[in-house]
Amino acid sequence: MTYSYKTQYLPIEKVFRDPVHSYIHVQHQVVLDLIDSKEFQRLRRIKQLGTSSLTFHGAEHSRFSHSLGVYEITRRICDIFQRNYSSEQLGEDGWNDDERLVTLCAALLHDVGHGPYSHTFEHIFQTDHEKFTVAIITSPETEVFQILNRVSADFPQKVASVITKEYPNPQVVQMISSQIDADRMDYLLRDAYFTGTEYGTFDLTRILRVIRPYKGGIAFTMNGMHAVEDYIVSRYQMYVQVYFHPVSRGMEVILDHLLHRAKELYEEQPEDYLLHSRLLVPFFKDDYTLQEYLKLDDGVLSTYFTQWSELGDSVLTDLTKRFLMRKPLKSATFSSDKDKETIEHLKLLIEKVGFNPKYYTAINSSYDLPYDFYRPEKDSHRTQIEIIQKDGTLVELSKVSQLVAALAGQSQGDQRFYFPKEMLQPTKNQHLDLFEETYREFQSFIHNGAITEK
Repeated sequence: MTYSYKTQYLPIEKVFRDPVHSYIHVQHQVVLDLIDSKEFQRLRRIKQLGTSSLTFHGAEHSRFSHSLGVYEITRRICDIFQRNYSSEQLGEDGWNDDERLVTLCAALLHDVGHGPYSHTFEHIFQTDHEKFTVAIITSPETEVFQILNRVSADFPQKVASVITKEYPNPQVVQMISSQIDADRMDYLLRDAYFTGTEYGTFDLTRILRVIRPYKGGIAFTMNGMHAVEDYIVSRYQMYVQVYFHPVSRGMEVILDHLLHRAKELYEEQPEDYLLHSRLLVPFFKDDYTLQEYLKLDDGVLSTYFTQWSELGDSVLTDLTKRFLMRKPLKSATFSSDKDKETIEHLKLLIEKVGFNPKYYTAINSSYDLPYDFYRPEKDSHRTQIEIIQKDGTLVELSKVSQLVAALAGQSQGDQRFYFPKEMLQPTKNQHLDLFEETYREFQSFIHNGAITEK
């Protein structure tokens, strides 16, 4: 019997050994072909956690391994739905397994558009990884598109519509993008594993036992509510302890400032960058193609940083050395408008001892909602987590969980003022006698890691 490419199964299931899920099971030829595509293989060269690997030294894992993990969790959910909750059994509340392939491909490719040090890079060059993901999936010039197009002419657009949340079946969209989806479940477990932070773990097996499809999307049974609570708390802990870690953010600030400085120097002497940093020139010019974007990865940027550390510009040289040698900026929290006035004074003190505040200071804010519920007054809202009660009716999670209710709608994070470490610990190379009073004055505003009034 012959099979169309759409339904072609591998003669023998392919497996990838994985430290989080034990094995990643690949059964479809199209999925294996996508994994082997050059656009997907590029994800091996992009770290999942960016600058966090400079705080948690084990966090060297890539977006490649995360994407495989999201695929695997999605595959397991599809198996559970088809075995126990198919549309043949439940009608419109059930799962139609004809949706499997588009769901698996969207899960695998959901991060394929990420760039090097993605969030910092996006901020500086105004790129959007989701738009690049859609472009990679739908542009005839990519291997990914050519593979998807062999399934059917409209298949690339179907996969892209899952990423943009326009796909008509909410079960498919919520499996990959919601407040408890395959993406979040994998990155929490994977990031916890590689950073060594045990409090980021939760019971994935139990969650997969209690997950259910219904006409409006995905829900969880009441007897599994505590496993969902555990997931919410784990997500909260990971954001506070890992994703918002002040040292990682301090390294992000340096990365941001050194790229800004390089862009300024390019505008002054563009011919120099054509010689030593050619792949970044289109982004300095804000005139780049998809193929030029796909040439970038963490290694390309790191190579350029090494070259920049030996250029004549003292600011760029110093910032790149601080980044490559892991010399983060220090920080202090602040909260009030009065503190902002103090910060302006602190910037003057920093400038007085020889640091340009434009490149050596920053205000960095990080906030996230551990869980949110539907808010009709908001322009945009998150898909809330639904719990199935014994009588089959749905209730929003925070209505039945006091623990989640305490976290719901509460932003977690802080505001920090970043500055050179030398302001607190002057080195022998600095003019200590000349600026001793300046250092003392600066330090008098910092108490227990926070900005205070004198």
